[in-house]
Amino acid sequence: MNKTTKVTVDAVEIIHRRYFKGRPERLKALEEARADDDVARKIFELRTKAGLTQAQLGKLIGTTASVISRLESADYEGHSLAMLRRIGAALNQRVEIKFVPIRRSA
Repeated sequence: MNKTTKVTVDAVEIIHRRYFKGRPERLKALEEARADDDVARKIFELRTKAGLTQAQLGKLIGTTASVISRLESADYEGHSLAMLRRIGAALNQRVEIKFVPIRRSA
């Protein structure tokens, strides 16, 4: 082995190189999935912190437990600003949107 070759055992780095490096469409999909997951986790955290079930939160905002369940799913891609505001209002929260740089790896 060449002395200048660096071997990595970091699984995240290996996966990144294998599946994402040089593939902007995959990096874009990864960023979108991260954003969907962040929103879903935040809804779940706020609801559970408030001590509400999905059915209770649904009733507060005029929808069903199954809709809340979908909104709390990391796979759900249909979060609307209007729905997020309804959830925020029911949980005494204000929705803020901010733009942050996309993490780019070489």
